Amino acid sequence: MTIPTADGDTRTAAGLPAQLRAEPAAPESPGAQSSRLARAALLTVVLSAAGSVLGLGRDQSLAQLFGAGSDTDAFLVAWTVPEFASTLLIEDGLAFVLVPAFSAAVARRAQARGTDPVRSLVSSSLPRFGLAFLAATVLLIAGAPFLVHVLAPGLPDPRPAVDCTRLTATCALTFGLAGYCSAALRAHGCYLPPAAIYVAYNIGIIATMLVCGTRFGVRSAAMGVAVGGCLMVAVQLPAFHRRLNTAKAAEKLAGEARDEPGDEIAAKVRAMRLGLIAAVLAFALCRQSQVFIERFLASSLAAGSISHLNYAQKVAQLPMAFSLMLCTVTFPVVAQAVARGDIAAARARIERDLGLAACVVLAGAAAIFACAPQIIQVLFQRGAFTAADTAATASVMRVYALGLLGHSMVGALVRSYFSTGRPTWYPVGAMAVGMAATAGVGARTVDLWGVRGIAGANAFGITLTAVLLLAAMDRRSVPVDVSKVLAEMGKPLLAAAGATVAGLMAAASFTSPLAAGGAGCLAVAAVFVVLLWALSAESLAPLVPVVRSATRKLRHAR
Repeated sequence: MTIPTADGDTRTAAGLPAQLRAEPAAPESPGAQSSRLARAALLTVVLSAAGSVLGLGRDQSLAQLFGAGSDTDAFLVAWTVPEFASTLLIEDGLAFVLVPAFSAAVARRAQARGTDPVRSLVSSSLPRFGLAFLAATVLLIAGAPFLVHVLAPGLPDPRPAVDCTRLTATCALTFGLAGYCSAALRAHGCYLPPAAIYVAYNIGIIATMLVCGTRFGVRSAAMGVAVGGCLMVAVQLPAFHRRLNTAKAAEKLAGEARDEPGDEIAAKVRAMRLGLIAAVLAFALCRQSQVFIERFLASSLAAGSISHLNYAQKVAQLPMAFSLMLCTVTFPVVAQAVARGDIAAARARIERDLGLAACVVLAGAAAIFACAPQIIQVLFQRGAFTAADTAATASVMRVYALGLLGHSMVGALVRSYFSTGRPTWYPVGAMAVGMAATAGVGARTVDLWGVRGIAGANAFGITLTAVLLLAAMDRRSVPVDVSKVLAEMGKPLLAAAGATVAGLMAAASFTSPLAAGGAGCLAVAAVFVVLLWALSAESLAPLVPVVRSATRKLRHAR
């Protein structure tokens, strides 16, 4: 069997994994799929925005209660554990393994007789993953002193960081279970519970800090991570349980006979996943190593340097998070298209996602660069967070903004590499090159420019990785037209440059930080959209279904 691509080339189905060579089920019509994805994207945007707002509230509470001194630095060293765990187990790593597997199982369900492929996958994988998550938790708790020494050898007193690390280590178990449920639900087209996990998580952290902060100090934030992780699992369990019960009922209706292909699929899934898990783990480790490098270099600088990097990074990466929301929604769609052998549909979906992601992240980067001091002052300058902290954090955030396009493209592109469910080591190599560049540039610039040099190294390294991933897309992943993607990406890049200038001018016209920030962001948005329209950017096209869906909902609500 040959698979036509959009270029007219063909690929043999034998090149795909066995469980991805299922006979195609009847796909949705393009209009129905666009409408469903628009609703899912809108829902994800709303809940993710709520989670991001609560994340800012979490950081504001941390800044107000504990400032940007040595105690906060100690917690932020421990915060490396949930940061890495969320990347590996929820956002990227585990999703790259499980979403294609569950998507293939869902695609095969219509042809299955007897054993349901979804239940077979859960029964064969969940116990093993659960034991691995538990073992990782125990190892992190036991090895907390060594981990703190490796991450931040320059801390004057490592004991608070060790205590916080042991508390945050519980996320290896809770985040793992949350990521497993999230991947299964998204593959079933259920987006509400997975989109709500960071709302529950941040509520848990904020509530724990407010209740326990006076008694336990900064350790209360680490306790909040443990509480929030449990809430992430709890909000998804009912929906996950319903999906399994539905599958069990369908299995009973199909009869007690078990077809041999179902057992063969489970065995092949287990064998192939070992290589895929290794590749995903290595990629996530390399990507998160950029944070390790930053905190390692900053630990030898003045107290508060790690905190300035953290606050700047958390705000600067909000546009990146929003830009990847559509990619998160459409990842199961791409995986199911590959499972059906419809490479052309997968390619078209990826190209649209890359264009829209570039638009969102560049608009956000322009606003952040133009209004950095005002944003930080409004969000954080109160309590123990001083005007000097605001100035230092804003200068770092502007440097981070230069690498946001690279961060967004890496997040979008790597989903394409892993969408077939096959082990691939090229993303690991590309990320390792970027990590080495971050370490090399950071080591040479930290003495010259301090935390700004570290942020600049991060921007350079991640941009290099994005270039390497994009350059090999047509050969090593779902094939896309690289020249077309680059041409379309240049339009929002030009629009962002013009919008940044407009935002700087508008923000300089006001003395109040709130008014200046609001005016600057409005100017950026207006100029960006006008320039994008003037450049005839095709990236605006995917927004039409989302806008129409939102308009219909508002009209019906009247």
